[in-house]
Amino acid sequence: MAIIKTNRKIVLGSILLAMFMAAIEGTIVATAIPSIVADLGGFSLFSWVFSSFLLAQAVTIPIYGKLADLYGRKPVFTFGVLIFLTGSVLCGFAKTMNMLILFRLIQGLGAGAVQPIAMTIVGDIFTMTDRARVQGYISIVWGVSSILGPGLGAFFVQYVRWSWIFWVNIPIGVLTVVGVWFFLGETVHKKEHKIDYVGSALIFISISAIMVVFIQAGTVWSWYSAPVLLLLGVFLVGTYFFVIQEKHASEPIMPLEIWRDPLIVVANLATLTTGVVLIGVASFLPTYIQGVMGKSPIIAGFALSFMSIGWIIGATVAGKVMLKYGFRRIAVVGGSWILMGSVFFITLRPERGWPWAGMGCLLIGLGMGLARTVFILGIQNSVKWERRGVATASNMFMNILGNAMGAAVLGGILNSTLTRYLQGFSRDTFNIDVINVLLDPVKRRMLPQEVLRIMTSGLAIALQYVFWGLFCLAVLSFILMLFFPAERRDAV
Repeated sequence: MAIIKTNRKIVLGSILLAMFMAAIEGTIVATAIPSIVADLGGFSLFSWVFSSFLLAQAVTIPIYGKLADLYGRKPVFTFGVLIFLTGSVLCGFAKTMNMLILFRLIQGLGAGAVQPIAMTIVGDIFTMTDRARVQGYISIVWGVSSILGPGLGAFFVQYVRWSWIFWVNIPIGVLTVVGVWFFLGETVHKKEHKIDYVGSALIFISISAIMVVFIQAGTVWSWYSAPVLLLLGVFLVGTYFFVIQEKHASEPIMPLEIWRDPLIVVANLATLTTGVVLIGVASFLPTYIQGVMGKSPIIAGFALSFMSIGWIIGATVAGKVMLKYGFRRIAVVGGSWILMGSVFFITLRPERGWPWAGMGCLLIGLGMGLARTVFILGIQNSVKWERRGVATASNMFMNILGNAMGAAVLGGILNSTLTRYLQGFSRDTFNIDVINVLLDPVKRRMLPQEVLRIMTSGLAIALQYVFWGLFCLAVLSFILMLFFPAERRDAV
């Protein structure tokens, strides 16, 4: 069989399409979720739409990263995209919230391969200097698609049907697979591999257990109930045995030695905490703008798009100046912008309007673009080829884990706070699922003014607690970035 010579332009174009699909997935669903809840019901399951997807993505990223190092980027990437597209088709046909959650889980099982392996391919076919330039291209595409996402989501839910927010992935994914499969040449050293199935199972069980705790505890279950304590025990025991397994496995799914590198440790921990901030803004800001302020999905999407605009600017600037001024300096500046942006959310009030939220999004996006660009390039630059896939995947894993934890924890805060608030009124009239009506523009207009006031006040108070959680994570992220190593290291 003839060896394919890599066509870098076509492969890069395919990678940009993959990033476009990933960005669209994040913002288009976030904008449309209030309308989906209004259609399917089940506001109490609101955070599971995000968490099921993110959970499956989080637990598969390390597995895909390792498989990409063992068997090559191309087949693993293709397999993941096809699973993702299958889940996307099914999501569009969901008739209930439970069905949507299940299909989002399937979608997430494939999504774990898309972004980390795409970024790994960039690390393989471009030099360090070129990577900084290519990262700028990726950030621009990410930003543009993130800006289009909210608008498309709003358009589909208002004028077509929300199913199309998932089906729009199909042509993009097909083109991505064709470009990578036929135009990426890679040589994988053929040898006997031992897949770390035990490690994969342990990480899946551990992360799944803690995710369920974050979502259910405090709302469905008491924090001291038997199911919560049992799941916490499963998480602790599973994590312990995972560490033991990775120490002794001949080809571990996540080599522990990469976690001895201070650069990787700080970058990954800061990625985890900023991941919570990111999902908090993307998941709950549209609900605030639509549910509390009473604005349309288009306005909510437009406000959220400011974060993407900031990300474009930040990532583009980082790609041009970080080699000159140093990784640490740029990361700290990014952390300061994230912190300042979070202040806009804890001071958000309905009377201040959506532009106040948009300004907070812009500042957070600017900080994310600076810091995240430094993290991924710093990690890729510090490891060799045979570790690049798993090292890149470790960073993506921490990002998705932060997203999943954020959606779970912040969703739990929202549900528990709103439940306590509504318990002060008639239980026959108010429960957490009455918010379904609040998010439906037609039904909202039919509500008596007093009922509308009670519901919007409760939702505003609950979301204010969520935004304080974002602020605390932004502070922690800034502190972590102060410890980012100043020196630059180049792997052989």
